[in-house]
Amino acid sequence: MTKIHTPAKAMILGCSGTALTADEKALYRDEQPWGFIVFARNLNEPAQISDLVAEMRETVGGRNAPVLIDQEGGRVQRIREPMAPRYPAAAVLGELYRRDKALGLRAAWLMSRLHAFDLLRFGINVDCLPVLDVPVEGANNVIGDRAYGNDPVTVGEMGEAAAAGLKAGGVMPVMKHVPGHGRGMADSHLELPVVTTPRAELEAHDFPPFRRLRGELMAMSAHVVYSDIDPDHPASTSRKVIDEIIRGSIGFDGLLMSDDVSMNALKGTIGERAAAIAAGGCDVILHCNGVMEEMRAVVGEAPLLEGRARERADAVEAAFGADDGADEVAIRAEFDGLRATA
Repeated sequence: MTKIHTPAKAMILGCSGTALTADEKALYRDEQPWGFIVFARNLNEPAQISDLVAEMRETVGGRNAPVLIDQEGGRVQRIREPMAPRYPAAAVLGELYRRDKALGLRAAWLMSRLHAFDLLRFGINVDCLPVLDVPVEGANNVIGDRAYGNDPVTVGEMGEAAAAGLKAGGVMPVMKHVPGHGRGMADSHLELPVVTTPRAELEAHDFPPFRRLRGELMAMSAHVVYSDIDPDHPASTSRKVIDEIIRGSIGFDGLLMSDDVSMNALKGTIGERAAAIAAGGCDVILHCNGVMEEMRAVVGEAPLLEGRARERADAVEAAFGADDGADEVAIRAEFDGLRATA
């Protein structure tokens, strides 16, 4: 199994622009984040993206560090035309699934396989997909059409196909937002959603897609309070939710990263939030916005990747590089044909 050759810290960091600043390079070299994440602000043309990703890895000794992106399709697609086609939202593929299950599953696999073509050419090797949340009527639109459907079977089966398509192309999936953001009546980017639904109902409706994909290597937590389980802490900082639900009932034993520590669902300073995430049981703290002052606060609280968290991180790095050798032109033609029927 591939090992992390430097003492990486349990954090994933973003950057401010299209090239690393001197301060960012120094921070990364000194503190050795396990991975990085890029957003639309960091991406303007193909050579620049490849250079930025390579520059990130250079700061951590040339290690094939995870570089993440949210490339779902629909409104959450960081790389867009002309560098990548505009892909449909998950709900569009879900409609195809409801009309013809086999075609829907194939479309989910194909679109993820195309994401892998698009991302790996720039060196990006982790896609924060699939979204396994199951929305309910009246929920905030932060999930909305990012979900494959409104029932756990559709979401689980389509999510499984999407994850398989990424892995076939050598890109690792991150299932999100465990144990489920579909009932959130607030946008966790702005405020803390509180779900009062009884645990038994969550077990039957919200958790099954994550349980189906529990063997995946990475997941992202939800900044959501489930008051019947832990009324005092959102999942990202809740030892009870992580141990009892995510690790226990759902059975996920892969690397668990928080959702973005800078989201306003969390209370306290950035440092206090990062400390609470680490104490709650997440393996890795995610910080996305590239603000240096905030990154320094995360650095101050992020522990070294050690013990079981280190083993989970090693397992992710060992999985990079597998590629089925598919023909990109043929895959695009097949997907375009299915998309025309959606």
